[in-house]
Amino acid sequence: MARPRTSPQPEVPGLAARRIAADILDGVLRRRIALDDLLSGKNAHPGLPALADRDRALTRRLAATVLRRLGTLRHLVGGFLEKGFPADAPRAETILLLGAAQILWLEVPDHAAVDLSVRLAQADRRAARYAGLVNAVLRRVAQKGAATPAPDAARDTPEWLLKRWRATYGPDVAQAIAAAIGHEPALDITVKENPASWAERLRGRVLTTGTVRTLAHGAISLLPGFTEGAWWVQDAAAALPARLFGDLHGMDVADLCAAPGGKTAQLVLVGGRVTAVDRSPARLNRLRENFARLSLQAETVAADVLEWRAGPFDAVLLDAPCSSTGTIRRHPDVPWLKSESELATLASLQQRLLDRAVEFLKPGATLVYCVCSLEPEEGEDQIAALLARDPRVARHPVTAQDLFDLAEFVTPQGDMRTLPQQLPDADPRWGGLDGFYAARLVRKTA
Repeated sequence: MARPRTSPQPEVPGLAARRIAADILDGVLRRRIALDDLLSGKNAHPGLPALADRDRALTRRLAATVLRRLGTLRHLVGGFLEKGFPADAPRAETILLLGAAQILWLEVPDHAAVDLSVRLAQADRRAARYAGLVNAVLRRVAQKGAATPAPDAARDTPEWLLKRWRATYGPDVAQAIAAAIGHEPALDITVKENPASWAERLRGRVLTTGTVRTLAHGAISLLPGFTEGAWWVQDAAAALPARLFGDLHGMDVADLCAAPGGKTAQLVLVGGRVTAVDRSPARLNRLRENFARLSLQAETVAADVLEWRAGPFDAVLLDAPCSSTGTIRRHPDVPWLKSESELATLASLQQRLLDRAVEFLKPGATLVYCVCSLEPEEGEDQIAALLARDPRVARHPVTAQDLFDLAEFVTPQGDMRTLPQQLPDADPRWGGLDGFYAARLVRKTA
């Protein structure tokens, strides 16, 4: 007689989201893969599609919170470990950090955070022997509760970055930057028209810069206006460089290193006949998909800007590859994936791209160069060096009027520089913006 078939036991609710979050954290911290790639890119975790929208959002929030508070978490949890984190089971450290983050900063009941963390440990071959340790340590974290110190912005920022920011901006501003990037940012969007109306529909507000900011969470594609192509996601600072051109009606415009296309869309909306160039076919496909949703038109070219031959153009935007240290608010993996040694390589590439961008300009044409970096080698120093070596170009100074009368965004040299702690708000969820640098240049007519 055949034995009755048994149904597999359903997984404990919430365990899959935490297991995938642990896998993603291991991918960032052990294999140095970008967080976005693990969440939705070419290395996306295969378990994510099976999760409900709510659990996918939880997975991202879990991973991002640990990365944002990594230094504080390692210090606090390490204080309960007499022998340090288990060297023979890296997964045990990941599980402890995840569990502590839930107890300290996420709206997860202590007992659930502890129980699910223990289950994660038990399911891992190497970490299983430390399940009891996970249980004991997380219980102590929970018991300490309100007595736990606040997150330490200095611990959560690698020393090499803090040292650089202190040298560039001074100790007080460096500390303010470190504190600002520790807060999860709101969702910023650029709308085609009627920002006040869309702010109301999205329960947000219109910033001084015209960006609509909302605290909406969950799947962006389910928000009002997304499917209709009424807006696109773009940090308030990232929306500023393209505005430095003004009216582009009737002008031929090259957008270099264009994907995913937020700035390209802005250039089209102010009348430019835009050619969007990017060396990555995959990223360019994403731009095309965004433009199809937005019902916008631009010529797209998959090419290396350094080898591309075209023009000349009336206007050129160069959003150069960079260290991305200005975007840590939105990409908390950046400090743990980047290193100071990479800056020289990036600066060399930026120099070559700038020299090439100048060649695309008609006499009298405008070039806007921008980077989402806080590092002067990628911003101010690049433009100073270009002006010193190429007499054909001159700075066209940025003014406060170009930037919604926000004089704090204008440098003494006449360039744009935003810092993460600017646009403050009493509620940190509503304040801040990415760190960006932009310079406006013109090719001389004689």
